[in-house]
Amino acid sequence: MPAVFLGHGSPMNAIEENAWRASWQTLAKQLPRPRAILVVSAHWETQGPAVTAAAAPGTIHDFYGFPQALFDVRYPAPGDPALAARMADLLAPEGVILDPARGLDHGVWGVLAPMYPGADIPVVQLSLPVGLTPAQHAARARKLTPLRDEGVMIVGSGNIVHNLRYWRHAEPRFLKAWDDFNEAVIAEIKAGNHAALADYNRLAPQAELSVPSEEHYLPLLYVTAVQHAGEPVEVFNDAGVGAIRMTSVIVGRQR
Repeated sequence: MPAVFLGHGSPMNAIEENAWRASWQTLAKQLPRPRAILVVSAHWETQGPAVTAAAAPGTIHDFYGFPQALFDVRYPAPGDPALAARMADLLAPEGVILDPARGLDHGVWGVLAPMYPGADIPVVQLSLPVGLTPAQHAARARKLTPLRDEGVMIVGSGNIVHNLRYWRHAEPRFLKAWDDFNEAVIAEIKAGNHAALADYNRLAPQAELSVPSEEHYLPLLYVTAVQHAGEPVEVFNDAGVGAIRMTSVIVGRQR
């Protein structure tokens, strides 16, 4: 099963008719239908590792200032407690919490609703434990690789470049920093250089302008880390608005 990193951008992409949403819809039609979907989103950070274990996870609207139509969205995909338990086993000895109450945040349903509007594929979400280095996140991600052979699509939902503090700034120094970083990350993705992706601060000058905090970048590592040696990788949606790049990645799609 291919693994996919999606630059998710604004929550409004879940309901607006635009190029990003259309690309996710097209992608879902091109990929094999998964048995279940595991999502690592930028929007669930925890003190210890956790995974959603509800049979029917709710829809979390973890934002403000958007139209009511976005708050009205519900994504009633079933959960998969058995998959959650399987993930906990693969991640041992971490001591993963199986959370029976946590729902799906907008980093999950914001991309899955356009891709699989029927909400009929089981979905499980894995948290981002705070305090781990990017290399440690990548190492734990590699433990999840067997799920790909079990029909589970691993999805990372975030953004390679994400700096809302400056996202409306168009000064050349900001634009160059964001472009340089995005291009450097893409180069390492295509080269399969996973160690360099984890050591992202060395990829370009002023990397902190693109990754002021790591939560939107880390989901990328959960997708690149499960790439097999020599497996194909594709980059798409290599564009964006200001300090948000929608750059996305497909690992392992067979043509």
